[in-house]
Amino acid sequence: MTDATAPAQGVASTATHPADDGPGIEPLSTGFRRYALWTLMIIYTLNFLDRQIVNILAEPIKKDLHLADWQLGMMTGLAFALFYTVLGIPIARKAEKSNRPAIIGAALAVWSGFTMLCGFAQNFWHLVLARIGVGVGEAGCTPPAHSLITDYVPKEKRASAIAFYSIGTPLGSLIGMAMGGLIADAYGWRAAFLVAGAPGLIFALLTFFTLPEPRKKLSAAMAAKATATIPLGAALAVLASKKTFWLIAFAAAIKAFIGYGHAPFTASFFFRSHAGQIAELSAWITGITGFSIGPIGTVGVALSVVSGTAGVLGVWLGGVIADKLGAKDLRAYVVVPAIASLITIPIYITGVSVPDATAALLILALPAIIGSLWYGPVYATAQSIVQPQIRATCAAVLLFIINLIGLGLGPLFVGIISDLWAGGLLQQSGLTAADCGKAMLDANKAACGVAQAEGLRWALIVSMGFNLIAFALFWLARKTIREEMVS
Repeated sequence: MTDATAPAQGVASTATHPADDGPGIEPLSTGFRRYALWTLMIIYTLNFLDRQIVNILAEPIKKDLHLADWQLGMMTGLAFALFYTVLGIPIARKAEKSNRPAIIGAALAVWSGFTMLCGFAQNFWHLVLARIGVGVGEAGCTPPAHSLITDYVPKEKRASAIAFYSIGTPLGSLIGMAMGGLIADAYGWRAAFLVAGAPGLIFALLTFFTLPEPRKKLSAAMAAKATATIPLGAALAVLASKKTFWLIAFAAAIKAFIGYGHAPFTASFFFRSHAGQIAELSAWITGITGFSIGPIGTVGVALSVVSGTAGVLGVWLGGVIADKLGAKDLRAYVVVPAIASLITIPIYITGVSVPDATAALLILALPAIIGSLWYGPVYATAQSIVQPQIRATCAAVLLFIINLIGLGLGPLFVGIISDLWAGGLLQQSGLTAADCGKAMLDANKAACGVAQAEGLRWALIVSMGFNLIAFALFWLARKTIREEMVS
């Protein structure tokens, strides 16, 4: 980071590739660019609202449909991720030469419609099929969005611009937690899905008709160059030669494994470990405001205000810090998330171990900030190490790795570890998981509650330890990132 020759090397590596800066796409006006970035950020917010609202609804869904933790993990992770990741690459290939805003608008309409269908699910498999539909739609969002953003802004501002877009991740989760919790308390979890999906249908029309496609501004000759398709094999060969890409891809996948693994169970952790305090807080808020709010709404609002806001701040800071430090040394794009990954571990373990719910919530805000710093640097780096013609493909391959490992396996891993750990504790009391779903003595109910709370707590702690792997991968990327930047 302090190598005096680093800035010169970084500049040289980009300056010697003038042909890679793109086919001469005319930049948007400041106002139009601002509109486009805000629109894409709102779309990504809806993306994560529809994807993550299930997290605050996990406990009522579990009770209503009689699900185990592994089924919650399957529903929120693998069922969604398989189609999301697989379809991302062919959609990205289409985006390399087609109207990217049109693709995003169509995708938005699909995932919003399937989010609303989740509200009509009558069993586990109905819900799984609806979440698959959400995954199919959301596959068409980020690869073309990243490609668009890279065309919209100058390269020295890409990390900040992509970080701004990525604010949709915590912001969507924030809104989903608050809105989902309040609606679920008042009208039930099914109504929450219906409300969450509706805005996307409106924004799908706005995206289709108003979001600019920079390629339309090119002359015929330039447009032909811009939309010339590089064969998939050749595009993958370029990525295969980029050591930096694979290091940051798998590092980001580990970060996603932790983040997505924790997301469906964070509210459940508070319900199980701090139920009494949550009930008292709900009653206190109701008494003060005169507005009746239940435990689900209380946790949803609390998590959205504290953790959601922290996530927004972390994503934004990651992009700003990386662009500022990266102007002096390109290695900052991987050093920042590396250090952040390391220091997150002890803070998080403290947060899930303290006996007070308020203290836990406030402490967990810190890893929410620090753990979100990687978004902008990682996505900007991936877009900057390949030529413009394969940026959407690069984004799709990156998301394939991130989401197959992170989204596909993270929630399932936490759910399985939680069930196994709880099962071991129940066995010591002469009980089984099946017993906990039956009418039983108060003493046995207490034993079930403790086992499920401790099982989940330790599952969260175990998964947090994977940050050590993320740190190592980001740190190794320091050796190659300056040489492999091309645009």
